[in-house]
Amino acid sequence: MSKDEKDDKSTRKPVEFKKTLGRLANYLKPERNKLIAVALFALLSTVFNVLSPVILGSATTSIFESVTTGTAIDFSFIGQVVMTLIVLYLFASFFAFIQQYLMAGISQRTIASLRKEISDKLTLVPLKYFDQHSHGDLLSRAVNDIDNINNSLQQGLSQIITSVVTVVGIIVMMLLISPLLTLVIVITIPLSLLAVRIVASYSQEYFRNQQMELGKLNGHIEEMYGGHQIVKAFGYEERAIERFDEMNERLYTAGWRAQFISGIMMPLITFIGNLGFVFVSIVGGLLVINGSILIGNVQAFIQYTQQISQPMSQVASIANMIQNALASAERIFALLDEEEESKEEGISVDVDALKADVSFEHVGFGYEQNALLINDLNVNIKEGQMVAIVGPTGAGKTTLINLLMRFYEINRGKLAIGGMNSTDLSREQLRHIFAMVLQDTWLFSGTIKENIGFGKKNATDEEIRAAARAAYADDFIRALPDGYETVLQQDGANISQGQKQLLTIARAIISDPKILILDEATSSVDTRTELQIQKAMKQMMKNRTSFVIAHRLSTIKDADVILVMDKGNIIEKGTHHQLLEQKGFYADLYESRFAQ
Repeated sequence: MSKDEKDDKSTRKPVEFKKTLGRLANYLKPERNKLIAVALFALLSTVFNVLSPVILGSATTSIFESVTTGTAIDFSFIGQVVMTLIVLYLFASFFAFIQQYLMAGISQRTIASLRKEISDKLTLVPLKYFDQHSHGDLLSRAVNDIDNINNSLQQGLSQIITSVVTVVGIIVMMLLISPLLTLVIVITIPLSLLAVRIVASYSQEYFRNQQMELGKLNGHIEEMYGGHQIVKAFGYEERAIERFDEMNERLYTAGWRAQFISGIMMPLITFIGNLGFVFVSIVGGLLVINGSILIGNVQAFIQYTQQISQPMSQVASIANMIQNALASAERIFALLDEEEESKEEGISVDVDALKADVSFEHVGFGYEQNALLINDLNVNIKEGQMVAIVGPTGAGKTTLINLLMRFYEINRGKLAIGGMNSTDLSREQLRHIFAMVLQDTWLFSGTIKENIGFGKKNATDEEIRAAARAAYADDFIRALPDGYETVLQQDGANISQGQKQLLTIARAIISDPKILILDEATSSVDTRTELQIQKAMKQMMKNRTSFVIAHRLSTIKDADVILVMDKGNIIEKGTHHQLLEQKGFYADLYESRFAQ
């Protein structure tokens, strides 16, 4: 089953709405005092808004009585009512402003905390998590899903508090005016809440699908634009557009269904609210005729009916927003719940004093527990040896490197470095021994000096320049307009592939490792530069153990030991000439792939 199929299957599982909502609410606990203040200001703002219909109703009653009795209208009283309403509205707006100001701070601090937790988590999950999830999906969780939650907290939470306080305040005022008319309105509230609950139960799954499809689309865009040169070189543009259109169509369908179903809430609640408005008008009119209630109070009640329908209508839009946020929160919590690399404390040992001997003793490993790739690996490497690893695709070459670096843990057996079990050392201690130069270069957005200095903490300018000279990178760096202060674009897009490789080699040199891992580090440079790098590498590899995943004859023939791997096992071992004389698997491989 493909990873996408697994994701699709997971979206059909029941959504843990309450659990996700409760967990998200826990992030607001540090802000509870400010939330109380927000609720207080919401209460004050609502009180002033709720009082205004009653005051305005008194003016209506005064005018109605003057007209019906034939007396003069009391304009003085009407003026006082108008001034009182202006003051009330000003206070209501002032408290609403403070409420929004506080809520902005609450939401941003909460999101900053959640974003930091995600960033920290991504440094703790094992490498296999990144192998199983596309970069686009991870970016979607760390960016789009966080933004969804942020918008919901900023707008939705404030509206929820205001709506709840408004509904409670209006019901209290209604009860004071007329319990009978209040009963007419209160009947519509459970109907509205029931409509919200029913619709939300159906739309939540579609919101989750929407976020999943968005993650897939982001992954596709990252792949296509990250490799745009290859896309153009192979004329893949039309197929890339077709794949984008397919994914975009699925995202459109999921988004349309989510928005359509959740959008049903607004007209339902409006319809229920209008029914309440009609009932209040009819019953209120009868009560006025009977003399049981003043006409001004009926007018106030009609205003309250409209006011109470507004927060109920807001519930629909808020519910839409919250469902989207909870779908995003589920994806984020799924990431935060991923198994982490076990926390380790390094033993008291001088790592720099360890010998760079490496031995695999009856090592067994598989990416899946029931499907071992390496069954019984045994090999001993002496300090200072250059070891070339060759074999067909899927032979286990990269897996061997992953085990050396403890990117993956072995299932059985023992991997020893300097006579010590690698698991006795913390990952930090172990990786301090190694430096890696990979075929796929990685540089971050920053200066050339910062990128080289990445290999050693607190590296001096002289150490950085010395490493660049050793990697034969100093000449081209000084030829750049800003020299070592040249700012690299994303992944070093403003320098050539060969120059990028030189910088990664300089980064390895400055770390001064005991063991080198090279994944054909010279494959992306021209012949002249390759010769220069090989000289630097030979000098660097003196008295150091080095593992080279070999793709070229030039890196194989000088190796002290060549390990020939196939199906996870070392099937041949020796020097280049020894293995050719054996006329075995290596000789066949050499003739087919390395002969020039």
